[in-house]
Amino acid sequence: MIPRTFIDDLLNRVDIVDVISKSVTLKKSGSNLQGLCPFHQEKSPSFSVSETKQFYHCFGCGAHGSAINFLMEYAGLSFVDAIEDLASTIGLSVPKEAPSAVGMAIQEQAVALTELLQKATNWYQES
Repeated sequence: MIPRTFIDDLLNRVDIVDVISKSVTLKKSGSNLQGLCPFHQEKSPSFSVSETKQFYHCFGCGAHGSAINFLMEYAGLSFVDAIEDLASTIGLSVPKEAPSAVGMAIQEQAVALTELLQKATNWYQES
């Protein structure tokens, strides 16, 4: 588990414009930057990136989020992989929190329930 404080610090250190401009051509438009949305086909720019607020939004398809969300949606990365990718670009290593006793108990319950559901599935298939 990645600590929330690390994620917040990472987003404060990473510039979303740098992340998105590697994949999308952006042009200054007022206080924001605009470009063609990478998530749907369009001829006029509806994809806006706010440098001050550090988020993107497409007025055509509704895609929006932070640098992490962009990497997840555009590059198809998982949440953890997107964080690791961003951290590596600024030379940080991702700390991992040890799972708490409550987290371990929940995981054990999930495994037990999965086994029970598999047994029920097998019984119904045989019947």
